[in-house]
Amino acid sequence: MSNETTSLMFDAGLSAFIGTMTAGSIGRAQPKTEITRINEHRVKVKLSFELEEAVQQDDWQLGIMPSFNPTFHWAPHLTPTDNHIIDQHAFRSPALIAHDADRWLAVVPDLDMLLGETPVRWYMDMNARDNRLTLGMSLYKVTEHVLFEKDAGAAYPKGTVEFGFYVLTGEGPDYTQNPWRPVLGLLWDKWGSELFQSGEPVGRPLAPYVDHAYNWAFNTWKDAVWQQFELDGKTVGAPVFIVNVTQSPNYPGVLNEREFRSVWNQAWFSSLRSAQGLYRYGQEKGSQEDLERARMAKELALSAPQREGFFPAVIVTEMEQIVVDGKTVNRSKGWGTAHWGNSNRNPVTRSSGEAPYHVLDMSFTSLLMLSWYEELEKDERLLSYAVRYGDALLGLQADKGYFPAWLDKDTLQPLSELADSPETSMSVTFLLKLHALTGNESYLTAALKAMNIVAEEIIPIGRWEDFETYWSCSSYGSGHLQHNKVDRNNMYKQCNFSMFWTAEALLACYRQTGDSRYLQLGERCLDELLMTQASWQPSYIYVNALGGFGVMNCDGEWNDARQSLFAELIIEYGQQLGRQEYIERGLAALRCAFVMMYCPENPTTQAQWEQAHPFFNEKDYGFMMENYGHDGVVNDKGLGIGEFTIFDWGNGAAAESFLRIRDHHRALLEQHGMIAVPTGGEVR
Repeated sequence: MSNETTSLMFDAGLSAFIGTMTAGSIGRAQPKTEITRINEHRVKVKLSFELEEAVQQDDWQLGIMPSFNPTFHWAPHLTPTDNHIIDQHAFRSPALIAHDADRWLAVVPDLDMLLGETPVRWYMDMNARDNRLTLGMSLYKVTEHVLFEKDAGAAYPKGTVEFGFYVLTGEGPDYTQNPWRPVLGLLWDKWGSELFQSGEPVGRPLAPYVDHAYNWAFNTWKDAVWQQFELDGKTVGAPVFIVNVTQSPNYPGVLNEREFRSVWNQAWFSSLRSAQGLYRYGQEKGSQEDLERARMAKELALSAPQREGFFPAVIVTEMEQIVVDGKTVNRSKGWGTAHWGNSNRNPVTRSSGEAPYHVLDMSFTSLLMLSWYEELEKDERLLSYAVRYGDALLGLQADKGYFPAWLDKDTLQPLSELADSPETSMSVTFLLKLHALTGNESYLTAALKAMNIVAEEIIPIGRWEDFETYWSCSSYGSGHLQHNKVDRNNMYKQCNFSMFWTAEALLACYRQTGDSRYLQLGERCLDELLMTQASWQPSYIYVNALGGFGVMNCDGEWNDARQSLFAELIIEYGQQLGRQEYIERGLAALRCAFVMMYCPENPTTQAQWEQAHPFFNEKDYGFMMENYGHDGVVNDKGLGIGEFTIFDWGNGAAAESFLRIRDHHRALLEQHGMIAVPTGGEVR
């Protein structure tokens, strides 16, 4: 930290919210401060330092002490110790927020300054324990997956160094009931909307990206991607779970399968979801081949054996290691060795065959069966399958209303992990749709009971714990944070997936009941979700990012594939509430779903792919990593670009999202140039 500290003077209007504001020096230079009141609720602060010589200084800080004792805190990333920071890599919608029952305070970095070159990276920190909000400058390093810590070596050149931020204040229930809305409004009004209107992150019709995705999966990469086999006397098929760059037709080395060859119908990777996009595409193109591929994926989903109504989510082949050209590589033994299992992202085992049944996955897959039945084909098998599962699901509901997360694979008894989590919300949405199609009131009763307990116990405290929070790549806290806050931050480890399921379920509850309480809570959940969306385009993120999503407050992704899943819900809230910001944010998310695709329509991204994998060419058009900057570090030389594609959580998912939203909201996409209308031709 800097050696000398200066107390900054601020106007009397801030004194009800801020007790002290102090800034360190840079070397011997003290800050010159400009504080400008923009309106009753917003103040802009600018600091400048005149350095007579270059300065080596590891850390610089500005500290804000609220004049009240907040009961609620929010920051975009966890900082569990004093050495942890929120590096600017996590500045998707950056803010520090704190409030008590009456007063609300937020601090937002001045992103205009970050659009230019800054001599040292910026950071934030939320120390709830000591009631201190910190902004600062320091180098950083990544620890865990992904936490940021200060690192030594920061240097400031001779001349002027500037730093700035906004202070937002408010009083009353509008601020405390939804503490994110004023921040999101500022970020989108000042930075996001103008970028969106100018065509960011993709300023062209999206149909060519869809063409690339399907050409890649079913033509140039078909041998690696498309899996077709016989199962129980039926021909089934689907794109494989994952492929990597070694499976490119252009790769000069030895092919090595990254993970076990498999097909998934799970909350992330859903072949049934992707198949709905392919079905719509086949209808549009008049392609019987595409329609048949989609139906083969439907048959595969229906082939998952139900046991007392429950069913597995993954079909897997056996794998082996062989030596090719002196290298040990992974290869599948083929679909003749296939067996059913479940997601290996769970608290019990990394073996798919030994994994417990995941209620979330079953509810999501069953919901997709109902959407297929409702929108694509009246295949009664889909409805019957979902009814069998729905009846079994009712028997799992706890007295309080929650549905468990996992069932023991042998006994089908609920496990204790996340037995009262917001994963419940997915089952709410499924049961409401099942009620709508069958008229069975028991589904509605169970859904509303479940929604009410999530509203009462999860939403107010932000306990957004789901399978991804602890059992994906970011395992920090899995042993000690379940059901517990990070004390220093007064926050849970959070994943935005469960925010989405809950916002989705609340909108469905509102539409079913007309109870405005559900809509108000849904808006709150949606806004918390949107705090993980990129509201601007940083100069230090080397792909287009506006509208893209991160994942959780302990990970590094930008442009994660979930944005294709989130997009339509954001649009629908915008239409329901008459809020243009939401419509733009939803459309930006849909555009951003295609940003990571390797193709000439994405020249910035294409350049990064070719930096990372110089052998890529037109045969790889359509290849698309699920996110960017996953490990918390990027550069303009391809670092952060990744090396695999998951069709069901990347290009295939993005294509499905576009085709579904186009069918539901065609005029909106036309209005924003996302589909082209050739004269006398078809709408694309």
